Amino acid sequence: MAGRHRSDDLLYAVSKVPEVTAYFWGVKVLTTALGESTSDYLVHVISPYLAVGAGFVAFAIAIIAQFSVRQYVTWVYWVAVAMVAVFGTMVADAMHVALHVQYKVSAAAFAVLVAVVLCLWYASERTLSIHSITTPRREFFYWATVILTFALGTATGDLFASTFHLGYLASALIFTALIAVPAAGYRMGLSGVAAFWTAYILTRPIGASFADYLGKPHSSGGLGIGSGPICLVTAALFVCVIAYLAATRKDMPGTPAAARQRALV
Repeated sequence: MAGRHRSDDLLYAVSKVPEVTAYFWGVKVLTTALGESTSDYLVHVISPYLAVGAGFVAFAIAIIAQFSVRQYVTWVYWVAVAMVAVFGTMVADAMHVALHVQYKVSAAAFAVLVAVVLCLWYASERTLSIHSITTPRREFFYWATVILTFALGTATGDLFASTFHLGYLASALIFTALIAVPAAGYRMGLSGVAAFWTAYILTRPIGASFADYLGKPHSSGGLGIGSGPICLVTAALFVCVIAYLAATRKDMPGTPAAARQRALV
């Protein structure tokens, strides 16, 4: 039909986003810890410029791979999320360290950008549901929102830990407690879309703050384990969990196993 959008000419069979289950949130938090520790490790062992450049290349390859498949593929999707976490952390940190942008400014700016993208998404598609990612245009809006929420979560976590002087552990515990708010709101009638994206933003500082607490030196308020070991452990856990999901297909959109798990969250 003449009135159809061009991007609607290509329809995916099902949503290219996994079911939102307990597995989804667990892996999401794991990727944030992985992104934080990997970014911290790379910028200290090699040139920060080389690290950011390599991070961008890995991010671009992962996103291109995600857009090239016609359905949800566990490894492709979650590697893309992990690369967003790594590169997004580098960009947010670079804004503060290299450009001297205060965390409160970057957090506010990213919050505005998230709101703008969500408004444009809704104006274009009349839905913000992640279960409706069935066209390239919706997928573009989805990943734009994901990238910005990672940046927002990074800046917000650093704002609490550094600017507000709460430290990494206190910040992690605060955000862990706050994530119960959208969960409770959802059960009390809050829009599933609002609850999802609020929780999605909050998971970023949870994982990153715990990673910083474990990896940062004692002088910075951490346990001093080191970003390298934390990077290796979170990467190993990430590979194991994704391999399990790929084998069991429990996170595949529309599967009975995913539907049963959805009741847990």
